[in-house]
Amino acid sequence: MIKLLACLFIIGSLTWIGHEYANNLANRPKFIRLFKNGLQILEAEIVYSQATIKESLTSVAQQIPDPISNLFQNIADDIQQDKEQLYPIWERHVEKFYHKHPLQLEDKEILQQFGRTLGQHDIVQQQKYIRLTINHLERMLSEAEEKNHRYGKMSRSVGFLVGTFIVLLLL
Repeated sequence: MIKLLACLFIIGSLTWIGHEYANNLANRPKFIRLFKNGLQILEAEIVYSQATIKESLTSVAQQIPDPISNLFQNIADDIQQDKEQLYPIWERHVEKFYHKHPLQLEDKEILQQFGRTLGQHDIVQQQKYIRLTINHLERMLSEAEEKNHRYGKMSRSVGFLVGTFIVLLLL
């Protein structure tokens, strides 16, 4: 009886891990698209409305869905006049976001690199940096979609098959 429960636990656990990996692969393109949309809104706010960074981030947070909106809102809330530079705030919040959501290290690095330029240049230069970041995110988006297409369904099956294989080895 205990062997049967242990076998079911092993198969169930590895099947669950395979499903979680597949869900992360499927969710990553969604997050990248949301970041792209958020940066496009940020560009419009900075270039056309000529709003401050804090106002622009708040506006972005109001126009895109969670959890990306929470990231932008938290960054905007932490910005205080002449208290701290923007980049440490941006970096801290992106790091927290990275650990909670299905992003790759490359995605985090793109966002952190963008944070280094945010608020450091005039409007024209800022627009160029936003466009550059959007281009990088488009490249990551196509990579993420390809990876999801290639490995998404397979990872679900592999989890179950590896669990079954381990159970057979242990018997």
